[in-house]
Amino acid sequence: MPLLEVSNLRTTFHTRNGVVRAVNDVSFHVEKGETLGIVGESGSGKSVTCYSLMGLIPQPPGRIESGTAMFDGTDLLHCTKRQLADIRGKRIAMIFQDPMTSLNPYLRVGEQIIEPLMIHGGVSKPDAVKRALAALKEVGIHDGENRLRAYPHQFSGGMRQRVMIAMALISNPELLIADEPTTALDVTVQAQILDLIKKLQQNHGTAVVFITHDLGVVSGFCDRVQVMYAGRIVERAPVADVFRTPMHPYNKALQKSIPAMQAKGEELYTIQGLPPDLSKPIPGCPFLPRCLFTRQECHDPVRLETVSSGHESACTRVQQGTLQLREQPPETMAAARIDEAFLEKAEG
Repeated sequence: MPLLEVSNLRTTFHTRNGVVRAVNDVSFHVEKGETLGIVGESGSGKSVTCYSLMGLIPQPPGRIESGTAMFDGTDLLHCTKRQLADIRGKRIAMIFQDPMTSLNPYLRVGEQIIEPLMIHGGVSKPDAVKRALAALKEVGIHDGENRLRAYPHQFSGGMRQRVMIAMALISNPELLIADEPTTALDVTVQAQILDLIKKLQQNHGTAVVFITHDLGVVSGFCDRVQVMYAGRIVERAPVADVFRTPMHPYNKALQKSIPAMQAKGEELYTIQGLPPDLSKPIPGCPFLPRCLFTRQECHDPVRLETVSSGHESACTRVQQGTLQLREQPPETMAAARIDEAFLEKAEG
């Protein structure tokens, strides 16, 4: 039985310009101890999906229209505020994208780290401080006693993110949601943070939902990947299959946008056009206006379906067997050279 099973999640925002369908009929599951990657451009619905599960969508203007999210027998979308409060921060923890805005600038770091223990664990303050010192040491922050008395602005970006990780993991959660935790960090610190999360996951057996727009990070970190576009999942597969045998034109376009997959000196590939306006109905494939492989049938509604073992796609032509994305059209051949070392990394 999956640790988390989400079915038919729909989240909308009611604005002056209309109803924005930010998450549109999204279903997925997370097994104990695995890492699920969620990738896509900004505005594709990655973060809103997880904020919906955590009860962090502001209502209004947000509204969860339908769906279930079963976590160990509890529906996160329909449980009471008290039930959600007992789970959030203790059994499910979250690392936010920007630690500077996520940490309270008026409170010392130590007060914020021990807060989950004080609320959920019934731990005395002296014991909570001891565990906070151990948590800081585990994430690579030394001189913990002085650091606990410091304020967030006295830490570097990488150190603040380590504090966020320590805060998220201090209660030994069963599920960790990491919302682009390395976006604002340089490459060296990014690698350190990823290694740290992986190590802590192995030590505690924590399942991880990793949200990012960086396919390079996904290749060496996740077990399974789901690609989101316009509030929908358009492809889902084990990480190696996502790179070796892409089954949706959007996934293929994202991969061609990775500098490592292009020949040195070539102009960087960009996906033409813009994502669709989610306040307007999208009758057919949402990627249709930007896709190089469109036909008349792409104007018809399409759903995510299994196209091979463990591999799902929401492309009509892939489902019909009339499109093989490993065979590129002539105009895109220059941008489709694949870095074999990158793919070998994806395969682990």
